[in-house]
Amino acid sequence: MNRLIKPSQLLPVLFGFFVMGFVDVVNISTSYVKADFALNDKLANLLPMMVFLWFAVFSLPTGMIMGRIGRKKTVLLSALVTIVAMLIPLVEYSFPSVLLAFALLGIGNTILQVSLNPLVTNIVPENRITGTLAFGYFIKAISSFLGPVIAGLAASAFGNWKLIFPVYAGATVLSFVWLLSVPVSEQKEELGKRGGTIFALLKNKTMLVFFTIIVLIVGFEISLMTATPKYLLERCNMPLEKGGLGCSLYYAARTVGTFIGSILLVRVSSRKFLISTMLMAVVTFIIVMLTGQAWVIMTCLILVGLMCANVFAIAFSNAILTDPSKTNEISALMIMGVAGGALLPPLMGVVSDASSQLVSLFVPLAALVYILVSAFYAIRN
Repeated sequence: MNRLIKPSQLLPVLFGFFVMGFVDVVNISTSYVKADFALNDKLANLLPMMVFLWFAVFSLPTGMIMGRIGRKKTVLLSALVTIVAMLIPLVEYSFPSVLLAFALLGIGNTILQVSLNPLVTNIVPENRITGTLAFGYFIKAISSFLGPVIAGLAASAFGNWKLIFPVYAGATVLSFVWLLSVPVSEQKEELGKRGGTIFALLKNKTMLVFFTIIVLIVGFEISLMTATPKYLLERCNMPLEKGGLGCSLYYAARTVGTFIGSILLVRVSSRKFLISTMLMAVVTFIIVMLTGQAWVIMTCLILVGLMCANVFAIAFSNAILTDPSKTNEISALMIMGVAGGALLPPLMGVVSDASSQLVSLFVPLAALVYILVSAFYAIRN
């Protein structure tokens, strides 16, 4: 059904994507927490795990809750959980309290991602869903990019990186109040009492493909960002601290790519867009594996970031369009796929320990090839 987009409704929902990006503060926080408590890598890496774990655990329960209380109320619930998470390090700063804070941040972000994406479908017409979601993830990418900047400014100007938490808490309060004040009409969607009704969606081969795409694109990104500094050290003798530039370039390119995608996906079919971008991503990634020149690798990482920026939004929106009557269930299932970020990196580690960083890159390359092939099968014109 075609509907008129109301900016008064759309803007607070889009601001929710900015809050969604707060979860990526775990990346920079891990380094600060490690230094503050003199932790080894094994303990420090518990922080990212605290975030990824809850996407697997809470996605399905959130889908069931959303079916009962509605999408808007579920988004508001996520804001409350996030606010509590941001206040904990200010009240008590210890390693256990930080673990609790990031666990709650992961839970809040899981609830937000499961509910915010379907809420978009209540505000924009069907033919604008993919473009709107792409723009939403552009806003999330800006938030993710700003996190290290804010933490760095807080550390350098005030000597306290933890000041990022009241900033995030204040922004989340603003998001809560803004959305609360806006009426949103939701169509009623009954959801089964058991998670089995959600898993039953995977019997649909097309839905299974979209779920797998999300698992692999998240796993691809996390594994690539983990391997990039080590690969540059092995291939180009570049120190690890300088090799981190490759990750920054990738994220910057992804931010630009989501903005470009939000414009093009309103005019171009998502099938053609995904096929063309994935084809270029595969070719570019192969160049990364073949060259030994640092500047070529850095350039290719920028291109890969641009090409992969909209895969998540395309897979998510097309999954919903496969059966709009089950939007809540589909959203819960797709967001559960974000836990894929914990799958590919260990596999790469096994391969690299047995051979080299170069050989381990065949793991993310296989993920890109799968997504390319899937685009031909799953996405209709």
